Amino acid sequence: MNGKERIRKWKKRMAGMLVAVLTAVSVLPAGAFAAVQDITITSKEKKVPTYQAGKSQKWTLTVTNRTSGDLENVVLGPQLGDKNDDWPFKTEVQDYQQELGALKDGESVDVTFEFTQREDIKTERYTIQFVASAISKKDGKETLIETSQKLYVYTTAKPEEKKETTKTEEKGTQNVMSGEDALVEAGGYSNGGVSYSGGGGASGDGSVPRVIVTGFTTDPAEVKAGTNFKLTIHLKNTSKTTRVRNMLFDLMAPTEGADEQTASPAFLPASGSSTIYLEGIPANGTADISIQLNAKSDLLQKPYSIELSMKYEDAYAAQIESSSSISIPVKQDARFEFSNFEISPECIEVGEEANVMCSLYNLGRIKLYNVKAVFEGSCIEKEEVFVGNVESGSTAQIDAMLEGKNATEGPARVTMTLSYEDESGNVSKSEQELQLEVTEQMEEEMMPSDMGEESQGGFPVVPVIVVLLIAIAIAAVVIWRKRKQKKQAQGEEEELLNELERSSEDER
Repeated sequence: MNGKERIRKWKKRMAGMLVAVLTAVSVLPAGAFAAVQDITITSKEKKVPTYQAGKSQKWTLTVTNRTSGDLENVVLGPQLGDKNDDWPFKTEVQDYQQELGALKDGESVDVTFEFTQREDIKTERYTIQFVASAISKKDGKETLIETSQKLYVYTTAKPEEKKETTKTEEKGTQNVMSGEDALVEAGGYSNGGVSYSGGGGASGDGSVPRVIVTGFTTDPAEVKAGTNFKLTIHLKNTSKTTRVRNMLFDLMAPTEGADEQTASPAFLPASGSSTIYLEGIPANGTADISIQLNAKSDLLQKPYSIELSMKYEDAYAAQIESSSSISIPVKQDARFEFSNFEISPECIEVGEEANVMCSLYNLGRIKLYNVKAVFEGSCIEKEEVFVGNVESGSTAQIDAMLEGKNATEGPARVTMTLSYEDESGNVSKSEQELQLEVTEQMEEEMMPSDMGEESQGGFPVVPVIVVLLIAIAIAAVVIWRKRKQKKQAQGEEEELLNELERSSEDER
């Protein structure tokens, strides 16, 4: 047998011994490796707190001693981070650490922190890292134990200031009475100047009979993009002595659209033309004109102005021209979609949690305010998730942890109710359904703490492993030395034979 074959054979023996050791370790009690010495930090009742901009709120955490020994000088505090983006709260003190004193093995204690969210923080989910440290005393030795845990909080952006609007409704129509020459954003009117091409007025005093807009109504009261509505304009002849006649009115709406090929007026007549004829208005009298209009479907949610031009005659057939403006608010319906639910896991036990996530796509042209998702079902605990404001054309994430409450027979229905507000504070809701299976809680045959005690008290696991490893090392050294000595002896024997052969040859 040459040297290479002996080395190969030795390697096979060593591999066999290692396999034997690993097999022995694998059949040891599971508690030998299950006992983990640690301090756990959890949010009380597993709740994720939601903070509001500029408001203070308390957050209660639970610290538990799971080190299988008593602890002293327990301290808990959050890490503030190095940047403003890491810490969403106002830094009101230099250090938030709290001293908890001593904790016996298995004992828990609640710790409450009070934070105030900064007003410049957006609606997001932040990760806050808490660090706990303590002194462990075992076998007369003091050991510093330190552990950290990342927990989550939701923050809410500061609400935008909403412009107050005033309107009165009567039998489904909007009556905007904003005052003459006052064009308001919520909807109103203004009157322009008068151009007169003739002699004196009907009274011969040189006064010009003026026709003005005193208000308007829309039916329905709320004009929505892409729908038809009836516009009624209220007129008044301000002259106390002169009648006006042969009145011709023309309405012109602003052109909307970025593309020249698709740009068109914001309002178009539903049928016919935009010109209206009125026979006349007596002195100091009033009259109404009406027209059916259609609001363009892609209009943004805001007021749009209509220019009203007037041409009429006085009692002497003199031509008079004037103009007014009308501002009509246009509303857009909210339009959004949800992505498919991501559920992990899809089957949980009573008391366990499943992570449910989906995306909310705001496909409409309006902003959704104070969006909130509420999960309800007979098999889960009620869970609320605050999403915040969602801009038009943007995406928001809905992320919830659902805790199993009652066991089900197969997948059961869970309802997610999404609520949101428009710019006027009106609340709307939408529902989505998902499936989640909840099973009865399985009874554990042996708790990890029990297995740890059995391994420590009944079977000396660690010493056995150490002895086995030392035995393997000693065996390897002995085998290696024996083979080295054998090889050396063979070499000396071969050298002696060679010398004998040379001496016999010399004698010949």
